[in-house]
Amino acid sequence: MSNQELRVLGQDEGVDGCCPGLLTAPLDEDQAVELARVFKALGDPVRLRLLSMIASRAGGEVCVCDLTPAFELSQPTISHHLKLLRQAGLIDCERRGTWVYYWLVSEMTDRLAGILTRPAGEPLPAPSGAAS
Repeated sequence: MSNQELRVLGQDEGVDGCCPGLLTAPLDEDQAVELARVFKALGDPVRLRLLSMIASRAGGEVCVCDLTPAFELSQPTISHHLKLLRQAGLIDCERRGTWVYYWLVSEMTDRLAGILTRPAGEPLPAPSGAAS
């Protein structure tokens, strides 16, 4: 994962940093652009299914040969979707002989969860113009 992706997700290079949530500080333009790329990758039903299939696989990794038959799409189309998930930092892969094996980058999904989670017990901010 690049330093830019870590910064976008509220992290420095250390893994013990705290993830600021969307409710704690507004995103700057660069953060919003990078984070939108991750959410865009998640915004497609095929990519969301692929991510779910990879994340839920016993053993933590899955061969592309096991992913492709689950879809009525060509192998190049599945490869394109997997490439977009990789570029977003959600999955990683390794070629072993003829096949490519994929696994979830749990640090990225954990950071996304941290961004979207408000601290327990804290109310959501009141909308502007709400009656008191």
